Amino acid sequence: MFREIRRSDRQGDNELVERLLNEGEYGVLSINTEDGYAYGVPVNFTYTDKKIYFHCAKVGQKLDLIKNNNKVSFCIVGSTKVLASSFSTAYESVIAFGKATIVEDSAESISALRMLIEKYSPDYLKEGNEYIEKSGKHTLVVRIDIEHAAAKKRTD
Repeated sequence: MFREIRRSDRQGDNELVERLLNEGEYGVLSINTEDGYAYGVPVNFTYTDKKIYFHCAKVGQKLDLIKNNNKVSFCIVGSTKVLASSFSTAYESVIAFGKATIVEDSAESISALRMLIEKYSPDYLKEGNEYIEKSGKHTLVVRIDIEHAAAKKRTD
């Protein structure tokens, strides 16, 4: 169902997949629109147990598109370095494919929001939990259940 990486010499191992999913600063969520265009939007995210979580408002284009077709991809680019003399770039990236679901369970939503606070604001856990308590009702959490993920890298 999922294509192999064309440049197999640049295929990253599972350790790189996991590292980028755990440490990536942001990812680009790609969804198909009703008229066939691809829609890519950068989002903050957290990752655990083959699941990617992100939050958003309770209304908007992302949610409309996910409700229409929940098959998505999620791309993370790690470190990069332009290799000017060889007209190339050293890089590491991962792309994950899966199905996006709006999280209905409040305990799972709160857990995901706390993971986001721990990742992006670790020095403000108390304030983050207070923020979740105050604003959580205006926030929706989406989960991507990963079906396939592959990493690619170039080091030279």
